Amino acid sequence: MAGFFIRGALIEYGTDVLGPLPNIVVFQFNPEQISRTINMPNPAGSNPESAAREREPGQISAPPQESFEITAHFSAADDLGKGGAVSAIPRVFGVGPQLAALEKMAIPSAGLLSQLIGAAVDAVGDALSKDGENEASRSTPRESKPRLLFFWGPSRVVPVNIRSLSITEQKYDPLLNPVQAEVRIGLEIPNSVSKEEDMVGNGALAYTATIKDAQTAANLVKAVELAIDVIPF
Repeated sequence: MAGFFIRGALIEYGTDVLGPLPNIVVFQFNPEQISRTINMPNPAGSNPESAAREREPGQISAPPQESFEITAHFSAADDLGKGGAVSAIPRVFGVGPQLAALEKMAIPSAGLLSQLIGAAVDAVGDALSKDGENEASRSTPRESKPRLLFFWGPSRVVPVNIRSLSITEQKYDPLLNPVQAEVRIGLEIPNSVSKEEDMVGNGALAYTATIKDAQTAANLVKAVELAIDVIPF
C-alpha cells in the first residue's frame, strides 16, 4: 500500500460572498522547520500608563503573542516533466500563480459587496456634509486585511496574519517566468477574533486550543509514568 503525507497550506477565506474567488496555496514541499516565537507582554506596573488599569502587580496587560516563520519552496520542474494538461499552466506562467496567490494574501483588498456598501455610505455622507468636508473620508480606501488560516495537519489549524513576505526567484524559463522560488513567510496568530464577524477564525482558535489542552494532559500522564519509574521501592 502506497504511503501518503499531508501538505500544509495557507487558506484565504471571508464573509464577502460577492468578493474575490477563494484563494489557497498548498505547499508543494512542506517547510522543513517552523521557527516559533511567543512574545510575553509587559507585566503590570512596568508601564506607568497602564499600571492604574491593572488590578495586581504581576498581571500581564495582554495575552501572549505567537508569531512564526516558515520557508516554502516552489518548483515547476515536476509538473513540466509530467506533460499533458498538468504542465499547461507551468509552461505558460512557471510558478508565477503560486507567488501571485501568496502576494494577494498579504495585500488588503475589498470585495465587491464591501465596495458597494462603502460607496453608498460615502454618498450619504456627502449629502449630509458641507462641500469639501468629506473629501478626506472619500479618499480613504475601504479595505481590510485578508483572513487566513494556516493548516498544518489535523492538530494545528489557526487564523494568521502575514507580517512579512520575502520572495527569492531563483530560476527562469525562456519567457522570464520564474520556475523555481523560495519564499520566507512571517506569520502572526491573533490573540482573539470576533465571534460575530469571524466564526471561522474563532472556531479554529478554539479547536487548536482544545488540541493543546489534550496534549498537555497527555504530557502530564507521561510525566507521572517517568516519575514512577525513577522512584526506588
